[in-house]
Parts: sequence; C-alpha cells; structure tokens
Amino acid sequence: MPFGRETLDTKVEFVRLATTIDCPTSFSELCRRFGISRSQGYVVLSRFLAEGKEGLVDRSRRPWSSPTKTCSEIEAKVLEMRDQTHWGARKIAHRLRTLGVEHAPPRTTVQNILNRNGRVSPEESAKHTAWTRFEHPLPNDLWQMDFKGWFMAGPDRCNPLTILDDHSRFSLCLRACFDQTTETVQTALTHVFERYGLPWRMTMDNGSPWGDDGQSKLTRLVMWLIRLGIKVSHSRPYHPQTQGKDERFHRTLDDELLRYVGFRSLAAAQEAFDVFRDRYNLERPHESLQMRTPSERYSASSRSLPTVLLPVEYGSGDEVRKVDVAGKISYRGHSVRVGRACAGLRVAIRSTETPSLAAVFFCHQKIMNFELQ
Repeated sequence: MPFGRETLDTKVEFVRLATTIDCPTSFSELCRRFGISRSQGYVVLSRFLAEGKEGLVDRSRRPWSSPTKTCSEIEAKVLEMRDQTHWGARKIAHRLRTLGVEHAPPRTTVQNILNRNGRVSPEESAKHTAWTRFEHPLPNDLWQMDFKGWFMAGPDRCNPLTILDDHSRFSLCLRACFDQTTETVQTALTHVFERYGLPWRMTMDNGSPWGDDGQSKLTRLVMWLIRLGIKVSHSRPYHPQTQGKDERFHRTLDDELLRYVGFRSLAAAQEAFDVFRDRYNLERPHESLQMRTPSERYSASSRSLPTVLLPVEYGSGDEVRKVDVAGKISYRGHSVRVGRACAGLRVAIRSTETPSLAAVFFCHQKIMNFELQ
C-alpha cells in the first residue's frame, strides 16, 4: 500500500518492520511491498529516528524560503503608487523601474499584488481594448479641444476644458471653467498659446462656442483662430472618435481622479487638475507611446502668439466682398449667407473645379461653397 496523506499508521508499520533486527526481508524488498522507493523509505526512517512518530506526519510542501518573493517594502511601494495614481500594473511597474527602485517587480508581479490586495475591480479589468491608432507625425501638427461633461464643484458648475496634442498626448490645458462661453475659452487659449505657441491645426466638435451657431459653423472663436493662422476643423456629428485622443484623456481623468474626489469649489478643482496634469504629462507612462511620458515626446511650437492680429489680405485674383451685419454678401446678383460671425470682415470668392460652384475663403481657410445658379 503506497504512502499517502492518510497513512500515518502505514508509515508506523513500515518503520516497525524496517527496524526489526532479525527481519528476513531486505530493505529494498520492504520498500517495494509498501509501494515506495528506497529514497522515500530512508527519508521516512530517518525522520522517525530523529523525531519519533511526529516526524512521520505529512509536512507542507511549501518551500522554507522563497528568494523571488516580493519583499514587503516593494509591495508597499506598489500599493502606495496605486492609491495615489490609480494606474494599472504595466504603468506602475514601468514607473518603479524609471525611479530606479531596487528589485522593481515585473508587470505580472505588480498585477498579482494589486489582485491580492483587492485593488482591481472586475469592471476595471474589462476595460482594456486593443485599438488601431493614428497620430500626426510631429508635435503641434494638430491639437484636439473639447469640454468634458460638467459636474458640481461646491455651489458652482465645473466645465473642464481640455486640449491635447495629437502626436504626444501632451495635455496642454486642463482648466476648471465656470461656463462654456467664447470669452472663457478665448482667455484659456490665450494662456496656452503664450506658453506653448500656436499649432498648425485644431479640431473640435460642433458644439458651442466653437461649432454651429444655428446658421453657420463659423463662430467668433473660430474666426479668431483662423486669423491667428490656425486651420480649424470640426468632428463629424455623433462621431466622438474623431476626437478620440481627447475623449480617452477624459476617461483617464475620470478613472484616476474624478471618481475618487469631490471638490468644494472651482479653485479646489483647479488645484487638483494642476496636480493631475503634471502627473499625466511628466510621470504617467503611456502605452501608445511605448511607455514613454507625453512630455518626452512634446516640444513647444516655434510659432509665437502675435501681439496684434495682422490685417486680412487676399491675392490679386480674388474677388473680395465685405460681410454685412446680417452675415451675408452679394455676388453677381446672389445673396449668400456666410454667417454673422463674419459680419464686418472681408472674405474672398474663388472659382472651383466645378463651374457651377464658387468657394468663400476667410484668410487661409475655405469656409463654404455656394451655387452660382
């Protein structure tokens, strides 16, 4: 009968027979009859001689020492970083290596620590999805701008204004705004332009204050951006993926800050936003950037914000018209609605490849086509 976890009496019987002085059976044969190897037999016998019957009780197979076990100090660092940042295992492991932590654990070990300590919910585990990503080749080629959904900060409504560089994912602006007016956004953009320079292009959705004003996609804010030499584009209605990187930034803001913290005022929200933005730009590894931080890929624009807007000028071949107070121009007997945001400004009319169509330009940007017939 082979030894098992319930055969203490069998082991005792084996030892009694093996230690009989005048036993006619060889030790090898005795082991064969009990279904064990000679080495197993010698182990059982030596434990009995050293400890008596207690030595025959089954022992835990867990090793006495585990050189690869994560020490308590490392585990504490992992949990502390998780509680401060709410990052996942990959980012925490990379950040610990970046900080030069001795014996920094790999991602799988960090994941095990988080799971073991109840730091990962099933909902969080189900969020990860593989995406096919496109990015512009250089910083400041394209900035994405949007308002995140508002929330209450004490007695005030907080409207987070976010601007993200498409190439580097660098957060250029995270501002706790009281409202979503043109003046508020223009003030915020002015600060951003003064620090980082001007982008070549900006994209935003179709909402106020940069989208459709009910008559035209042109608004006063968009006209100001165009005069600064920035090409403006709008995402397709009901297609938030056009603003995908900024939308993803909004989710990160939710996952790593807003779901855990409430604010008593706009000032308190802005203070937390500043801390979060610094961490996001300077410390947080980004998987789509090969675990680099956005600040490692971003550089400021060489195009400075002008102190005075340059006059609007057009080519000698353009037909120039001034937009009236109703937002219209007259052209060859036609009344063409351009948009009230253009009132008092001059626009250029140019022919297109389609003979029946003409194009209206403001500065460098085409703002509409209209039928000549």
